[in-house]
Amino acid sequence: MFSVKQRPELVEQLKSRRFDLLIIGGGITGAGLALQAAASGLSTALVEMQDFSEGTSSRSTKLVHGGIRYLKNFDVEVVSDTVGERAVIQKVAPHIPKADPMILPIYDEPGSTFDLFSVKVAMDLYDHLAGIKGGPYANYMLTKEEVLEREPQLKQEGLLGGGVYLDYRNNDSRLVIENIKQAVADGAVAVSRLKVTKIRHDENGKANGVEVKDLYQDQSFEISADFVANTSGPWSDLVLETDQQIDHTPHMRPTKGVHLVVDGTKLQVPQPTYFDTGKEDGRMVFVIPRESKTYFGTTDTDYTGDFTHPKVDQSDVDYLLEIVNARYPDANLTLEDIEASWVGLRPLISDNAGSDYNGAKSGKINDESFERIIDAVKGYLDQEISRQTVERTIQNIQTASGDSKDNPSAVSRGSDLTVASDGLLTLSGGKLTDYRLMALGAMEKLKTLYADQGKELKVIDSAKYSVSGGKFDPEKVDEELEALRKKGIDKGLSEKDARYIADLYGSNAPAVFEKIEEPVFDGLTHGESLALRYALEEEMIMTPVDYLLRRSNYLLFIYEELDRIKQPIVDAMADFLGWDQQEKQQHMETLEAQIAETQLRDLKN
Repeated sequence: MFSVKQRPELVEQLKSRRFDLLIIGGGITGAGLALQAAASGLSTALVEMQDFSEGTSSRSTKLVHGGIRYLKNFDVEVVSDTVGERAVIQKVAPHIPKADPMILPIYDEPGSTFDLFSVKVAMDLYDHLAGIKGGPYANYMLTKEEVLEREPQLKQEGLLGGGVYLDYRNNDSRLVIENIKQAVADGAVAVSRLKVTKIRHDENGKANGVEVKDLYQDQSFEISADFVANTSGPWSDLVLETDQQIDHTPHMRPTKGVHLVVDGTKLQVPQPTYFDTGKEDGRMVFVIPRESKTYFGTTDTDYTGDFTHPKVDQSDVDYLLEIVNARYPDANLTLEDIEASWVGLRPLISDNAGSDYNGAKSGKINDESFERIIDAVKGYLDQEISRQTVERTIQNIQTASGDSKDNPSAVSRGSDLTVASDGLLTLSGGKLTDYRLMALGAMEKLKTLYADQGKELKVIDSAKYSVSGGKFDPEKVDEELEALRKKGIDKGLSEKDARYIADLYGSNAPAVFEKIEEPVFDGLTHGESLALRYALEEEMIMTPVDYLLRRSNYLLFIYEELDRIKQPIVDAMADFLGWDQQEKQQHMETLEAQIAETQLRDLKN
């Protein structure tokens, strides 16, 4: 079990054991590192001050994005890494990312990222880097009429046509918890609601643990480890400030990203769509169907407020509504149409200006330079010319202007791994799609540090190591999930409930189905009871918000069911976890406050 009922025992292990590696931060980067460390045989501890993934890693655009926009600025290596890692994620977590081709409509307007020529060149190179050689997921072009046939609400004026290329939808917080569950299965100790207050040191000044405050039990204690890794995302600088042995210059530049959700009948989009804002601000926006809803975003503005509780402002809503209403003029969306929202912080590195899939360089590249670099890159990929030739070609391109570090969208999504003078490792920046590569980089650094001590660390091949729930053939996802659904139906579940559980839990679905003889929670269906019981026993949920927002998507995409299920879920959790009436009321009030915030009731009032 991985349940809050076990938490006292886990805390005692943190107090009494000395670990090989202690990880600070339970987002996707920390979760990925915990999986690789535990699977490689290191005794591993992970602490998170909120719920797992509660910060950035449950607040993304919910794509395993290939980054086609990078190609306009010829960050070929970035795209190659990104699409390569996307394929790896699909193999190690086949129940989570789902192929979902993206439409990229092209408009004849100032500041356009692509025209019809350049988008086809970019998509061909994109497919080449992704290893797509024909088949149903190969890119193709659409005429203006074909684009409008798919999306009749799109603005017709200036529309030239469009391209379609492969992308993947994602369940970001599920990817985090599945990595953590696998790490725990391999021996890691992972505990949420533990806030690091100080980095500890041995007599030689080397980082050898932390002091933490238990926000759940209101106690403080120490954790000892040979190595400490800071993977706290936007909080990286704040964690480094707790290290009194080092001089630290802040290097993070968090930016705020907002997404808004409306009913699918209000904004009819048959498949994910990606387009320029039309504001000549060098940015692009996603509009994505999910469940029976459509969501869109994201903003990209510097943020200096409360990291644990960023909020959607009226200016964020105005910006996104203006863009989407301009592209879909018949939608006429207003604040009242917004049924849900979320906001997160990107852990950008301030001194690493470069390209970002949602911003990129502000310079425009002429067509002749574009073609010359494409030829050079293709020659390099075909091993006909050297990397140096490609680099010289890129250095010689003609641009109208350079990067602007004043523009948050021009800050790189690149990652950074540093080892402080006291040995504290900090792994920061990056994108969700790169999480495994980032963790691998940290493992390779640890391997070197162990070698310096005359020890050997054998790092697992994490590209072939499945997360929890991913133990089935990634080449036969549809068939495997269908077989799992049939098992649920054979157990007596409805087709809807069996499908939901199979899709959400992957190869763990049979373990969920095995609980079918357990009593059904009052007010919930059999399938809803099974999913909640599994989350209580195996996924360390501690509050109703943990379950309804991060282990499932009820608050974002299935919120029409909230009024029916919220009280039964609070009642069931109270019985399972032994809450008294006061605790039960507090949890209900916290849930209601989260629902109100998600639905932007303050702005609407």
